[in-house]
Amino acid sequence: MNERTRDNMNLLRKLYCRTFQNILKVSIPFLPYRTPKVVGSVKALPEFIKKKKCTNVLVITDKSIVELGLVKRLEKALAYHGIPYTIYDGTVANPTTANVESAAALYLEKGCDALIGFGGGSSMDCAKGVGIRIAKPQKPLSKMKGILKVHTRLPLLIAVPTTAGTGSETTLAAVITDAVTRHKYAINDFPLIPRFAVLDPKVTVSLPKSITSTTGMDALTHAVEAYIGNSTTRATQKEALLAVKLIFENIDAAYNEGSNIDARRNMLHASFYAGCAFTKSYVGYVHAVAHSLGGEYNVPHGLANAVLLPFVLEAYGTCIHKKLYRLALAAGLVEKGTPYDEAAQIFIDAVKDMKKRFEIGDTIAELKEEDIPKLAHYADKEANPLYPVPKLMDAAELEQFYYMILE
Repeated sequence: MNERTRDNMNLLRKLYCRTFQNILKVSIPFLPYRTPKVVGSVKALPEFIKKKKCTNVLVITDKSIVELGLVKRLEKALAYHGIPYTIYDGTVANPTTANVESAAALYLEKGCDALIGFGGGSSMDCAKGVGIRIAKPQKPLSKMKGILKVHTRLPLLIAVPTTAGTGSETTLAAVITDAVTRHKYAINDFPLIPRFAVLDPKVTVSLPKSITSTTGMDALTHAVEAYIGNSTTRATQKEALLAVKLIFENIDAAYNEGSNIDARRNMLHASFYAGCAFTKSYVGYVHAVAHSLGGEYNVPHGLANAVLLPFVLEAYGTCIHKKLYRLALAAGLVEKGTPYDEAAQIFIDAVKDMKKRFEIGDTIAELKEEDIPKLAHYADKEANPLYPVPKLMDAAELEQFYYMILE
């Protein structure tokens, strides 16, 4: 294939991607997005569970959450109100189809009629996956990857985030890893948006510093990618800017003073706002590359996002400088009137400084050079045409990010 033919194909593909994205953007006001009802404490959940006429709950979490004792307040609240519950604690980072099937079998065995995803994004995504399997038992998860393939109403789904980062408590997405192939894919549909989101800072105070920092930077990535993309609305711009402001004002306090309730609460709300922004405006290549790393090597998603974020922002170049200026203003990093290119560099440098303060490196130890073409293919397939990125890249161009973070 000669270079001119390849260029023509690239132009056609870019035209297809932008057309697809523009159609989705125009459709946003007409789609059934909804915001979960925010609950301030796990102690209030039994009242809402009873109002929905549910009688038996499956709590989906992971072993570390149980060992840290974070789920005890929920257990006490359910027991006090006489609501039977079962705990599934087998969720792994980057939940797999095997996790979902095991938890779904337990749901049916115990006669449950409601789901609580309690933990980080993995637990909430696993709970969403279980809801899909209960609602559509004849259809495997792999047949529902992509957008708008679930259709069916899920059982009552409640999300209790114990990390301020993933935003899964607000989103229509569940990210699942195939237990056999290790391919990581997203399922996106409106029934996956939880009915209730419990933003209770007390369940986050015991989190280790490393998880506090990487999940906080995950929320930052959500806000930034939602804001710099081409599918923003006035509402999502406002949410993303507020999230960035709250993160820059509170992440260091949450990291250094784990029991600081105000900082923890503000980070939970920042994550929620960032989740509201990206569930409508989507994310970008940081997420696509991070998902491929999580699927192949089980790299924690927040860590991968944190490592990648400044590299991808620099690669986008001047096309995002004006938007990074606005983000820098929201973060309190620059004054009004600062030249766009200067403000953009200040914002990117601030992200790099944040990584240094939190002892987050610039490489992913698990990454193998021989896997890069395959991983770039996965990232390309996930991102294009769905993600309305400011600058389109194909698999060959995406390979650069893997080489940047290769040890």
